Amino acid sequence: MTREDYAGAAALWRSACEVRLRALDDSEDGIARFLARNPRTCFVAERGGILAGALLSGHDGRRGFIYHAAVRAEYRSQGLGSALLSAAEQALRREGIHKIALAVCKTNAAGNRFWEKRGFFVRDDLVYRDKSVNEENS
Repeated sequence: MTREDYAGAAALWRSACEVRLRALDDSEDGIARFLARNPRTCFVAERGGILAGALLSGHDGRRGFIYHAAVRAEYRSQGLGSALLSAAEQALRREGIHKIALAVCKTNAAGNRFWEKRGFFVRDDLVYRDKSVNEENS
């Protein structure tokens, strides 16, 4: 994924069920910063010149995290999401990352089924907490 993919990826993420974008972090400049820090771990898939899927992942040197992943509805159940995930997992492994985390909205049944089938399990022993340090980043 490159900065040139931003418009298509952001439109896809906005249209996807339960993918929530933040004003600053997920702006074009915000994603460009993320890609500069994680240039080999983010991927897009195209079909017939159309951006059909996008996966944003990165790491902090210790833990990998998948932030946004979506496949256009008409391309789902064709292995595209699995291929994007496989590419991200391989890239993170090459960077020495041994564990990947992600957050999925409880109400996203299809997303939760996808991740569960691929070995991502629910952690009942944790409480996910979040704090914005910039109110503009709604």
